[in-house]
Amino acid sequence: MEYILNPWPWYISGPLISLIMALLLYFGKTFGMSSNLKTMCTIVGAGKFSDFFKFNWKEQSWNLVVVLGAIIGGYIATHYLSNDSITDLNPTTIAELQNMGFKNSGASLVPNEIFSLESLASPKKLVILVIGGFLVGFGTRYANGCTSGHAIAGLSSLQKPSLIAVIGFFIGGLIMANFILPLIF
Repeated sequence: MEYILNPWPWYISGPLISLIMALLLYFGKTFGMSSNLKTMCTIVGAGKFSDFFKFNWKEQSWNLVVVLGAIIGGYIATHYLSNDSITDLNPTTIAELQNMGFKNSGASLVPNEIFSLESLASPKKLVILVIGGFLVGFGTRYANGCTSGHAIAGLSSLQKPSLIAVIGFFIGGLIMANFILPLIF
């Protein structure tokens, strides 16, 4: 009998995320991936160039375990817990993506037309990645956190700025997916 792995259902993963958030709140800690980048930059000496990076990074060193866990967990999930199934996308979405030049929509986690090593040979795609990376970095700094930090940690602690940021993320994502991405591709 072959065992087929599927994603954890919401009623398992949701309470586990809630448990972690409750423990972080209890111990007075915050969660977010972008804060780890700030900590890593401070560790390597970015405080010499910007006051933004002048803080006691040792107080945040526990949060670097999140980065390590994301890397190890992603590797385990991809190599040992994945069933290599194609994402079930709406046929209309698949047709729209194919019209933009995406051949195997849903066959991989991210589209190879943008995120493969071969795409780096295309100046247009390289510019898109660089500008996109800059905008994500700028947006994360401007919003004082990333999507995971605001959507999971900020909303669970009932922070109004996080609610505003999450609404902005969704509006920005809808605008990008429906209006800007079709113009680019």
